[in-house]
Amino acid sequence: MEEIVPIKITKDMKVKELVESMAGLGFQAGKLGEAACLFQEIIKDKEIKLFLGIAGAMIPAGMKNIIFDLLDNTSIFVSTGANLTHDLIEALGEKHYKGNENANDWELNKKGIDRMYDVFMKQEVYVKLEKFFSDNWEELSKAKTIKELLWKIGSLIENKESILRKCYDKKIPVFCPALADSGIGLMIWGNKARGKKIEIDAFEDMNEIIDFSWKEKKKAVFYVGGGVPKNFIQQAMQFSTPALYGIQISTDKEEYGGRSGAKLNEGISWGKMHKQGKFVNLSCDATIALPMILAGAKA
Repeated sequence: MEEIVPIKITKDMKVKELVESMAGLGFQAGKLGEAACLFQEIIKDKEIKLFLGIAGAMIPAGMKNIIFDLLDNTSIFVSTGANLTHDLIEALGEKHYKGNENANDWELNKKGIDRMYDVFMKQEVYVKLEKFFSDNWEELSKAKTIKELLWKIGSLIENKESILRKCYDKKIPVFCPALADSGIGLMIWGNKARGKKIEIDAFEDMNEIIDFSWKEKKKAVFYVGGGVPKNFIQQAMQFSTPALYGIQISTDKEEYGGRSGAKLNEGISWGKMHKQGKFVNLSCDATIALPMILAGAKA
C-alpha cells in the first residue's frame, strides 16, 4: 500500500507539479495524475508507436489545439467523422460559439443555429462545406480509400492549423471507419446523389492499420471516449500483437457492456492488450482531463 499524499497548492506551483502531485491522490484525481505520468513515459520512449483514438465531438468544445499537439507524438490517428467535419468547418473560416444548454431549441432552429450542449454553430456552415466538396470533387473523387480521401481533403486545406492538414503534411495515417455518419459523409452522399462518381473501398484501411500494428512491437493506445475509433484500433491489436501501454478517458460505465465503457484490461482477454501492460482508465470529462495531461507533458 502507498500512503495518500494530500495535495498542497502553492502560489508559484507549476502545471507539471500540480498534475504529477495528483498521482498521489485517490479517486479520479489520482487516475488523472497517473494518466499524465504514463503519457510522459510513452512520449519519451521513441520506440513506442502511439495509436490515438478520438470519439465524440471534441472540436466544438475547443479541443482542436489539444488534438493538434497530440498528433506530434502520434503514429496512427482514428477519429469519428464529427471531429473531422468540425475541423474542416473551422479550417474554412467558420466558428463554434459559446451558447447555453437551456436555450429554446425551437427558437434556435428558426434562427438557423445548431446546438451541441452549450456550443452553438450556424447552419450556414454547410453552404461552405458543399462548395468545398463541389469545387474540389475532381481531385477528391480520385481517392480509393477513406484514408486517401481524408489526406486529399487535408492537402486542399490552406489553414495550417487544421488537424486534417497536419495529418497530410506529416503523413500521419488518419482513419475514420464511420465516415458516412458525419457531415463529410453527407457531402460525399450529396455529390453521389447528383450523379458524380467516386469509388471508395471502406475495408482497405483495415489492411493498413493491421499491417502497421504487425510491424510495431512496442505500441501504446490513447482513447478519448470509445466507440468506433477505439474498436478500430483494438481489433488491429487483436489481429497483430497486443498494446503494452494504454490510457483511456471515458465517462461511460463498463457494466452496460459497451465498447466505450470497457476498461482497457478487458482487452487482455481478447489478446488486444498485453497481460503485463501498463494501463490507466480515467473516468472524467475529456475536456477537463486532456488539457491537464498535455500541459503536464509539455511542462
